Amino acid sequence: MKVLIIEDEQPAVNRLKKLIKEMDSSIEVIGSLDSVESVLAWVKNQEMPDLIFLDIHLADGSAFEIFSRTTITQPIIFTTAYDEYAIQAFKVNAIDYLLKPIKKDELKSALEKYKTLQSTTSFDYAKLAQQLQKEKSQRLKRFLIRVGQNLKTVEIQDVAYFYTENKITFLTTSEGKRYSVDYSLDRLEEDLDREIFFRVNRQFIVRVSSIVKMVTVSKSRVKVVLEPCSIDTIVSTERSGKFKKWLRGEGD
Repeated sequence: MKVLIIEDEQPAVNRLKKLIKEMDSSIEVIGSLDSVESVLAWVKNQEMPDLIFLDIHLADGSAFEIFSRTTITQPIIFTTAYDEYAIQAFKVNAIDYLLKPIKKDELKSALEKYKTLQSTTSFDYAKLAQQLQKEKSQRLKRFLIRVGQNLKTVEIQDVAYFYTENKITFLTTSEGKRYSVDYSLDRLEEDLDREIFFRVNRQFIVRVSSIVKMVTVSKSRVKVVLEPCSIDTIVSTERSGKFKKWLRGEGD
C-alpha cells in the first residue's frame, strides 16, 4: 500500500511516518506535502497513492480548498488538532478523522477501516456524516467570556455578528456589547448554524437578523450594514453568489 502525507509541520510528518512503519512495514510513504499548491501540482504530475493522510490547516490555507480546485478519489484519513471540521471532512471521501497527537491504537483502527473499505462497498459516508452532524449540532450553544477576573456566558442566540481586529476575534451581542472569544473565524464558520450565520468575507461572520441594509456597490459586491453599532462591511466577490443563496434560504 502506498500513502501520501499532507502536513505542514515536519515533526508531525516524522511522527506519523514512524507510527505507520511500526504498524505495517509494508506500507510505503511515497511523499509528504505541506501546502494546497503543492498538492495540486502533485495531482497533475505525480503518481497518486492508495491512501492519503491529510491535515486541515496547511502552509497556504485550508485543505478543503483542494477539493474545490481538483478531484481526488483516493480515500482520506484526516489528521488535525481540531475536531470541529469532522462534518466537512466526511462530505469528501474521508474514512476517518484522527485528532493530534495521533494515538497508535487510533491509527491502527483507521488503517483497518481502510482495509475493510477496500473489500466491501457497504461503508456509508452519508450515514456517518449524518451521525456526526447530529452530535455537532449539540456543541456550540454559548460562549464562556472572561471579563477582567470574572467569567460570564453569552448565549448563541444573543450574538449579532463576529469579526476580527488585530488578529483577535470579537463577538458583538444584539445589545451592542463586545467581547473577545477564543475562536478563529475559521473555527466559528464550521461550528455555527449555517442557516443563521454566514461568513461574508475574511473579517466578518454575520447573523441574518443583524443585517439591516444591503447596498450593491458593484456587479458582484454587496455592502451590508449591521446592527447594533451601525457597522458595515463588504461581501467578498468570491462569496457573493453563496451569500445571495443563503439570504434566499437555499443553503450551500
